[in-house]
Amino acid sequence: MIKINRVIIIGRGSIAKKHEIILRNIKKNLNILKIKSRNLEKKNKKLIFQIKRFNPDYIIISSPATSHYKQMMIIESILIKKVVLIEKPLFDKNYKLPSKIKNKYFVGYNLRHDPSLIYLKKYLTKKKIFHMSINCSSFLPSWRKNIDYQRSVSASRSLGGGVLLELSHEIDYLIWLIGKIKILHVINKKISNLKINTDDYFNLNAKSGKTLINISLNFFSRIKRREIIIDGNNFSILADIINGKVIIYEKKHRIVKSFLKPENYSFKQQHLNIMKRDYSKLCSLNEGINVTKLIDKLKFNSLQR
Repeated sequence: MIKINRVIIIGRGSIAKKHEIILRNIKKNLNILKIKSRNLEKKNKKLIFQIKRFNPDYIIISSPATSHYKQMMIIESILIKKVVLIEKPLFDKNYKLPSKIKNKYFVGYNLRHDPSLIYLKKYLTKKKIFHMSINCSSFLPSWRKNIDYQRSVSASRSLGGGVLLELSHEIDYLIWLIGKIKILHVINKKISNLKINTDDYFNLNAKSGKTLINISLNFFSRIKRREIIIDGNNFSILADIINGKVIIYEKKHRIVKSFLKPENYSFKQQHLNIMKRDYSKLCSLNEGINVTKLIDKLKFNSLQR
């Protein structure tokens, strides 16, 4: 395992607090330096010196997506050979990175560590898939306790909010499960009466080889769902990610797989895998860049309609 004693967490929002709680549950005596996002971007000399002297083993960037690139470049300028987890999405738009990267970066698409998705990925190996439907819906005002949703990052275009960026887990795990896709039709806009200035609805029709794909995302529905329906050659699947259940229909058989998941299980597994140097399920920097590029294409295609 990587020896982790000193951790820097950049950001003071709900996700930063979640990372801190999970890490302290993994290792009680961690030395954690918490940094306000805006303070780092000011390139305060005292703060830069403090970071260098602290010499972190592990860094978590959990600030708004619009700050990720600047903060990554600051880390690149002052540290080397550090392990850095950048919360999803990697960036709010496609940036050009230096040809040589001094640190090891991963992107926080923690659903890759969800046991139902891990099982699904293994099951689908070499299977012929006709159609895949992904649906993720939830109600933004109920996302965070004691926080006015109108003031959240999710509700702000200038901070990299909106349903496509906030729920880009579905874009990442689609590519993780099935490979590259070709865009056929996109709708990405605000259609509800939520008091936000960004998109709250996304619908994509795409294909991968001969497999047809549909993704539907929103955060105005009071019916909370995160599920995948797959139909293929001699099988159909319903994967309920929230409740940790995969139901497989094969000919005359019905197989039910249930996965008991403690709260924040996939976040914890993400940190544990980093500590174990098991990077096989993590989203790499290049994979995160590819998701960002695809999101840019999806936004462009939506604007053309």
